[in-house]
Amino acid sequence: MSTCSVSKGCFVFKPSPKKRRVSQKTAVHFSEGKNDLEDSELRFYTCQSLWNQIKLETEQIQEDLNKQLLDNLVSFLGRSHSEFQGKTTDWTCRMKSREIPTAALVLGVNVTDHELTFRNLSEALQNITPYIALLEAKDCPGIKNLMQKLMGQLMNCSTDVVSLEDDDYVQVSQNRIRCSMKSVVDWYESVTKKTDSETLSKKRTSSAKHQQSPPVVVIFKDMESFTTKVLQDFIVISSQHIRELPLVLIFGIATSPMIIHSLLPHSVSSLLCIELFQSFSCKEHLSTIIDKLLLTSRFPFKLGEKVLQVLINIFLYHDFSVWNFIRGFQLCIVEHFYSEPLSVLCCQLTDAKKRVNSLSHEQCENVRRLPSFRRYVERQEAEKQIALLTADSFLKETTQKLLEDLHVYHENYVSVLKCLHVFTCSLPKYPLGKQIRELHCACLENRVWETEDYETSLQLARMLNKSDLETMLQQCVEILVSSSGNELDKAVEKLKEFLTQFQKLEAEAFQEQDVSVSSQKELQKKTDLYHLQKTLLELKDSRRSKKLTKFEMLRFEVVDYIDSLVRRYLVPADHKTLHEIVYFNTASVLRGHLNAAPRIALHTALNNPYSYLKNQALKCDSGSISSKAPDICIVYKLHLECGRLINLVDWLEAFSTVVTAVDEPNADAASSDQVDDIIHARFIRAVSELELLGFIKPSKQKTDHVARLTWGGC
Repeated sequence: MSTCSVSKGCFVFKPSPKKRRVSQKTAVHFSEGKNDLEDSELRFYTCQSLWNQIKLETEQIQEDLNKQLLDNLVSFLGRSHSEFQGKTTDWTCRMKSREIPTAALVLGVNVTDHELTFRNLSEALQNITPYIALLEAKDCPGIKNLMQKLMGQLMNCSTDVVSLEDDDYVQVSQNRIRCSMKSVVDWYESVTKKTDSETLSKKRTSSAKHQQSPPVVVIFKDMESFTTKVLQDFIVISSQHIRELPLVLIFGIATSPMIIHSLLPHSVSSLLCIELFQSFSCKEHLSTIIDKLLLTSRFPFKLGEKVLQVLINIFLYHDFSVWNFIRGFQLCIVEHFYSEPLSVLCCQLTDAKKRVNSLSHEQCENVRRLPSFRRYVERQEAEKQIALLTADSFLKETTQKLLEDLHVYHENYVSVLKCLHVFTCSLPKYPLGKQIRELHCACLENRVWETEDYETSLQLARMLNKSDLETMLQQCVEILVSSSGNELDKAVEKLKEFLTQFQKLEAEAFQEQDVSVSSQKELQKKTDLYHLQKTLLELKDSRRSKKLTKFEMLRFEVVDYIDSLVRRYLVPADHKTLHEIVYFNTASVLRGHLNAAPRIALHTALNNPYSYLKNQALKCDSGSISSKAPDICIVYKLHLECGRLINLVDWLEAFSTVVTAVDEPNADAASSDQVDDIIHARFIRAVSELELLGFIKPSKQKTDHVARLTWGGC
């Protein structure tokens, strides 16, 4: 497209919506010489579709977890609304005591994960009231700024104080309104009167979306970050106008509800009528995410033990952020589809079988190079080994069968893992962990039945009482029935049989109890000392023998059967053939992207600037110093060769030698002096930058020396 014009100008052309060049470039980036373009695009779109499904699932999980909390908040707001309209006497009592209805919303320690919660909260409250203000501490350093933000959001007006002469005012249309609670009250009365007149003019032919006097909701997103003085002034001022304005406060709390009493004195906190609302903890949220994303056969992509442990450790020891965990999971998906050519088969089983038939010879060779497939070939007969290594058609048939076996393995693995978790999650001291993620990592790492913790769990399980065993068996039956695996039907029948036997034992126990009662009555009737002594000795011998009862024998049988299921179905994933196609195991790549290591990154950037700048002119040997490198890189590499104290004169001479190594000699003395001044200025600036980064500091021992703050390389 060309544009002709007499004068110079700037012409803007909107891109065509039919083609998305960004996606094509990203798909091309997947190739990078590993595969042809067609295969890389297929891997890219498979990765993209998988992530879209996971993203929808995570959003649905978030909505389900917050649904009960949001419903309770909406109910609380509705009660406050109805009480303000005089339907009950509680609101009248609050008006007399000037109490403001307040919801303390405890969301956990991580504030970055709460954006979606507050967004959903605002949408849910729109059904009750249109007057909602969401305030953050960074925007409200003082009471004037808070009132300005409050009025700006309520009145949908601009709050730019730069264009105003006095920041006590806000601009509403052509009017300037003073930022005060009295102005908010006047605005609310005018808005509600307007709503009442519109309702009367309609003659009640249609119901309005909001009621006549909807409350004004003020949400303090990060209550702990607000200044104490700002909160106190706002609450005191608002309590004085609570009779004219149905104000409701919502405090977003990250730590504990006691922070309200820590920030506010009793004279101020007594003006609040607080009701506590507790959300799900971040650990419970993470358990739900792992259960829905990893412990399921819906999504073919899986995480290896080390990779999953890295993500869990970052969550537990760094940020408690579920959002960051999901982002790390997304990074694993992208890395797997980018680095593994056979990830094109990481899709649903029906699609994977179709794609196997269209594999090229090079892709078949990639299958033969997999370590798990090599182990599989070594276990086969000689004729079959030759066919697998030479015939692509036979390889494709075997690959389809192996992928189907891997899919069945995942279905059975998840069901049996949950059954084992039911038996071990309530044991004393939790030998295999309290959360299912701990048990999952233990099963992925090695054969769990060979560990001491597993043996301890079995010993404790053999001491469970009858009611707990029946409850656990019932839960296991429900888990296995909901499973899609056909191999577990026999296990369901066996567990149901155990439940029936427990019920029979209970009936027999009642009969034995009746018999024992009758025998005790007979003993009481006997007066012969010889027969009485004989009966007591028989009872004593029976106790010494310690024979297992029917319940104990059945309990041992139940535990042994669960043990047999574990040994059969909880084989580690790396023992299965073709597990590399669906499992991401490169934990080092994940650590490099997610683990914070600023000192290592800084040393790499200064010691080898090519690793970040990707400039061919900066390529050099590890021991040499390029004259084209940035000045701070040259100074940094020179200072690594020095001792504890660095002579600035020698340092400058070495820097000048490196910089002027490829410069042409200049006979002009004036220009030479000018070059020396420039080099001197560049050196001073580089040394100052190095001091700012914390690698050197001025020395008090010698004025012309600086001291190193690092030792031994980086």
